Amino acid sequence: MTSEFGLIQRHFSRATPGAVLGVGDDCALLQPATGMQLAVSTDTLVADVHFFADADPEKLGWKSLAVNLSDLAAMGAAPRWATLALTLPEVDDDWLAAFATGLYRCADQFGVSLVGGDTTRGALSLTLTILGEVPPNQALRRDGAQAGDEIWVSGTLGDAALALAALHGRVNLTDADLITLAARLYTPTPRVELGLALRGLARSAIDVSDGLLADLGHILARSGVGAIVEYTHLPLGEIVHDYAAHPEFDACVLSGGDDYELCFTAPVAHRKALGEIAARLGVRLTAIGSIRAEPGLIVRDAQGQVLDMRHTGYDHFSA
Repeated sequence: MTSEFGLIQRHFSRATPGAVLGVGDDCALLQPATGMQLAVSTDTLVADVHFFADADPEKLGWKSLAVNLSDLAAMGAAPRWATLALTLPEVDDDWLAAFATGLYRCADQFGVSLVGGDTTRGALSLTLTILGEVPPNQALRRDGAQAGDEIWVSGTLGDAALALAALHGRVNLTDADLITLAARLYTPTPRVELGLALRGLARSAIDVSDGLLADLGHILARSGVGAIVEYTHLPLGEIVHDYAAHPEFDACVLSGGDDYELCFTAPVAHRKALGEIAARLGVRLTAIGSIRAEPGLIVRDAQGQVLDMRHTGYDHFSA
């Protein structure tokens, strides 16, 4: 029978050249670069809450780290280290090997060393803590938005939410469209390079994990401002655009989670610089509205009429 330490040794022990001491002791020993601040974030993914219990373990390994990296991206922090707390109903070596493959593939792509964690028995859940570095006073925060700023979003909105709606039987997609959109749901791309490039340009930022309106609302609350979002400016992929008349459309685009794009605000004077970043990184950046001094979040249609948005995003503890 595989022991806890044998499981760790077999699947989660690799050289960690970026750490003073990695997996195998009571604590990891880490040395941040001189003059840098640490950015730290923790995310937990629970079976049948954040992912289907029978999800592909390799894709799940990727996503479990990618969602943490998205938090670092939203802060403009460079990834360095991660820890993993893994709760398993049983030891399945094939499942663990595939999960570790996905996790390390993401770690290698974004320069992350897995330096520790924990394993225990119980209902399947995955908790990762990510640590990154950012120079003092350069972190992108939620509390910096100012009246007159433009609101920007990277990539496209609603892809993952539409895929999830299809998997729950609320939308009928072709097999090809579902495969395309499911890639956004199962293997999101954290916008790490974009977050680094936005240092000194964006006044505030957040990653879109619980839905555009909910996450933008966090910026507004922390900054003490309001916003106007132009409905017709929202960036959509071709597949999502084709479902504009579907009853699920607004919920997917405005309040659907799992996009893991960046929503940020920046002065109008930085529009040219943002265009150059978009071209250099090959990332779509779209201005979708503006920050105003008056509180409240307004979504306007093409005729300037205010839309009634009752549900803004995902909340674990909402009724």
